[in-house]
Amino acid sequence: MNIRTANYLDIDGLKFLNKELDSDAVLYQPEHFVMSDRTDDYFINLIDNEHTDILIAEENDELLGFALLYIQKSKNISCLKPQSNLYIGDLCVTKKKRNCGVGTKLINACKAYGKKQGLDFIRLQVFPLNQDGIRFYERNGFKEMMKTLECEFS
Repeated sequence: MNIRTANYLDIDGLKFLNKELDSDAVLYQPEHFVMSDRTDDYFINLIDNEHTDILIAEENDELLGFALLYIQKSKNISCLKPQSNLYIGDLCVTKKKRNCGVGTKLINACKAYGKKQGLDFIRLQVFPLNQDGIRFYERNGFKEMMKTLECEFS
């Protein structure tokens, strides 16, 4: 298995994987998510953006998964340490390759990427009902640092 940075030739595979990602989001939070139809331009903009990267896991020219990465700086608030983080906006492994080590290889590649960039830590979000995802991230060194709460207007 190979991990590399995405290029324009990966767009069709990324669109396919993104449909799997969207279906999980709709499953876990249908009140917030719908199936999307990401265009080529969406992925071209991510590939071309100097503050984002997409890491691809592939084997025999087949895309097995991806991680969408954003480099972020802390907000300029007096009580916050000035830090930079690698935010994993999306991490997706195709359903047929889950529990085969693909996700762990992607996470390890994300860690190496962030270290090479001189960033302070990695951050991500996971749906609270996604217990498999939470266990996966915890096995890979992540821990809960903050909770996001919501309230609907009544």
